[in-house]
Amino acid sequence: MRKIKSETVINVVENLCAEANFELPVDVLKALEKNVVLEKDTAKDILEEIIENANIAKEERIPLCQDTGTANFFIKVGRNVDIGDGDICTAINKGVSLGYANNYLRGSIVSDPIERKNTKNNTPANIYIDIVSGDKIEITFLPKGGGSENASALKMLTPSVGWDGIKEFVLSAVSEKGRNACPPLVVGVGVGGDFASVGLMSKKALLREIGSGNESAFYGEKEIELLNDINKLNIGPMGMGGKTTALAVFIEIKPAHIASLPVAVSIQCHSCRRKTVII
Repeated sequence: MRKIKSETVINVVENLCAEANFELPVDVLKALEKNVVLEKDTAKDILEEIIENANIAKEERIPLCQDTGTANFFIKVGRNVDIGDGDICTAINKGVSLGYANNYLRGSIVSDPIERKNTKNNTPANIYIDIVSGDKIEITFLPKGGGSENASALKMLTPSVGWDGIKEFVLSAVSEKGRNACPPLVVGVGVGGDFASVGLMSKKALLREIGSGNESAFYGEKEIELLNDINKLNIGPMGMGGKTTALAVFIEIKPAHIASLPVAVSIQCHSCRRKTVII
């Protein structure tokens, strides 16, 4: 059994909060640069400004966006790991509180959804844990802005609608609220499972690197189909029109009940921040 101190987890999470908010992933930046050549006029100018913003944020170590997001953590804990001096959830929330306070990142979490009292340190985090083989801990941090989160959607479809029904729902979700989510977007789609799991699937889809292929050739084709159709909506960068409404579409699936076809759409803004560390 490998022992990992809770202080190690706290330090890693504190650094993750800063690094993910200061530095846009390379694959996202490359996708933005690739699409600049497809645009002209206002759309081209906006993409160039987004890229310039990312470069300044990295160089000066300031947030890519003033909305530094809900803190989402996707964690794989090896069976042969022991955090003997504490528990991992407490350590993560401590790391978030330090990371946001010490790096002057905005605290966006309220302790009660109706009373709206701010917790001041962006805790509690949303923490999702999978137990896996091995003696390591893999921590992936996804700060998710409120604007893009509000554009996300979930619907319990009937199986008879098939792929056409899924596609119609995804396109309607992007068409209705995509302008409010600071495009160009990254779109995560969850299909299957149940009401509780499909939303999480769609959010996990956002962790994939732009350019990565789906494990299934069938769903890989559907990702390309959706991306092409979304980019025909002419929403464009920051909703001002253009060919680049989305940079990528990622689909995740799960087995489902014979009577159900749950579908969730998790929309991410152009500031698609994520970072992984293995302890």
